[in-house]
Amino acid sequence: MPQASSPIGVFDSGVGGLSVLRALLAAMPHERFVYLADSAHAPYGERGDAYVAARTHAITQYLREQHGIKALVVACNTATAAAIHEVRNSHPTLPSVGLEPAVKPALAVTRTGHVGVIGTRGTLTSAKFGKLMDSLAGKAHFVVQPCDGLAHAIERSVARPEPAPGAPADATETAALCERYIRAMGDFGAAPGQIDTLVLGCTHYIFVAHELRALVGPQVQFIETGEPVARQTRRLLETVNLLAGPDGDHDTQTPRTRLLTTGPVAMLAAAAQRWLGLTAECCESVSVP
Repeated sequence: MPQASSPIGVFDSGVGGLSVLRALLAAMPHERFVYLADSAHAPYGERGDAYVAARTHAITQYLREQHGIKALVVACNTATAAAIHEVRNSHPTLPSVGLEPAVKPALAVTRTGHVGVIGTRGTLTSAKFGKLMDSLAGKAHFVVQPCDGLAHAIERSVARPEPAPGAPADATETAALCERYIRAMGDFGAAPGQIDTLVLGCTHYIFVAHELRALVGPQVQFIETGEPVARQTRRLLETVNLLAGPDGDHDTQTPRTRLLTTGPVAMLAAAAQRWLGLTAECCESVSVP
């Protein structure tokens, strides 16, 4: 049976979920984590629900059997929409936290009543997201924009050196895609009728916040899900008395964070170093059939 010292499992279709892991590490400094990037089967956002659900079940089973996780964070909007309810039914004793685009929090901060939502097509066309939007009908004007290819471009970008300071905004594939989708949404700003709040409905998108900010201006608020998910995970662990404390039983020989990938280790290692300050020694390749 899992103990308080057992790790928390976190997974995403690729490296985007590292943004959620970053928030989890900050919120729970005494916990151990096993992160799995299913990069060999990415991007989930452009796959069908049945495929994504099958991968979600396989990864959950793998993390339970091979790593003895005490809780699961599905750090992927698409996988949450396709499979979180099935995971909870199949693993009723495993505390599980999923993601959804943070549309409700956006309502609390918008002043113009115009909210933009960007995400993968799989997330934004899902029945789960549709129900969420139906429940908020009439509460704001929403502009919903699927961003085909953006998450995959962010994955590829980590293999390239970071752009030098002062590099032109259109120097990268990710910047070009950001510009295409933001321009398609309409006017951003704080004036009446403008979009003043942008929901980042994919875990990857926080890593292109600089490009997005250059396009929408300084007055637009970004809403993402890392910190709320970390708070919910902590609450769940407290409820079942599995939250690790400073005086807990810690194995000093086991690293606090293990990063696994079904794809190229070099990509995960580059992302971990760039976004979390972790070394390549934390990363390894695994197979999850």
